[in-house]
Amino acid sequence: MAGNKGVVAVYGASGHTGAFVVAELLRRGLGVVAVGRDAARLPAGVTGRVAAIDDPDALDRALQGCAVVINCAGPFLDTASPLVEAALRAGASYIDVTAEQASAQATFERYDEPARAAGVAVIPAAGFYGGLADLLATALVGADRVDDLTVAVALDRWWPTEGTRRTGERNRVPRVVLDNGQLVPMPVPASRTQWTFDAPHGVQAMDELPFSEIITISRHLDVGNLRAYLNSTSLADVRNDATPTPTAVDAQGRSAQKFAMEVRAGGSEGSPRAVAWGQDIYAVTAPLVAEAAERILKGDFNRAGALALAEAFDAEDFLRSFTPDQLSFRLGVA
Repeated sequence: MAGNKGVVAVYGASGHTGAFVVAELLRRGLGVVAVGRDAARLPAGVTGRVAAIDDPDALDRALQGCAVVINCAGPFLDTASPLVEAALRAGASYIDVTAEQASAQATFERYDEPARAAGVAVIPAAGFYGGLADLLATALVGADRVDDLTVAVALDRWWPTEGTRRTGERNRVPRVVLDNGQLVPMPVPASRTQWTFDAPHGVQAMDELPFSEIITISRHLDVGNLRAYLNSTSLADVRNDATPTPTAVDAQGRSAQKFAMEVRAGGSEGSPRAVAWGQDIYAVTAPLVAEAAERILKGDFNRAGALALAEAFDAEDFLRSFTPDQLSFRLGVA
């Protein structure tokens, strides 16, 4: 397996999530190359390289000597394919943080065989949306068949970044859900439900809003029906043009946002569930993708190919690698 050069390229390093990722990689003592389209905006203290997403030669120069590429620059419908292909040319593994279903699905479909041939891992949707739910679901049900699986997310506020807004404007692809083992268009209008989270979120009105977790989980788990919900108040935040961008409240640059994610196996409140909670959905993406990159550098991934996060690594062991300040979780809660 590839992964012996020890340097990680971060594309979109000057963005909100990219800055968290660069800081987390540096905290782990990993070599970092910050890549972006504007030299003036690249972070200080690391090697910086400039490459536009539509310039393959510049991308090749930017990724030279790197073993892993982390793509933090959306919309991923536009950036994923050029960067996966550049990573493959460089013999590097690829990770991205897309919440876009169509982007994750296209990466799985197009790049599994090329990644296998190159001996690298290509892991789309490894962030909060997509990756975390996949880890929780896999740790909860493993190889068992489950008829019904539900993902529920509560945010006390959602302060969207500029990148989130750009991606929302670009991504007009109809959302899909899993119905009887098949990916099908989400019914319109979206369904609504109520969910009881642990404190501080409590009882929340929820709107059906599937993200890339539908793609990652269905990629490798034996699930019949899969639905995903987001609490209505945070959805209203992100749909409101007046909602401000995140404001840092601690030394790590995190916002005050508190999140909870639950994955329930079964249709009732007494069904087994996996629960994760923490602070700032953008910030928590950094330890998720940095842990994946570090394991790849060590050759510690299950096989080459296009893989969901919990397909590439042991899900429960991966979750247990985080400190409570980064991410907390528990399994099998009734």
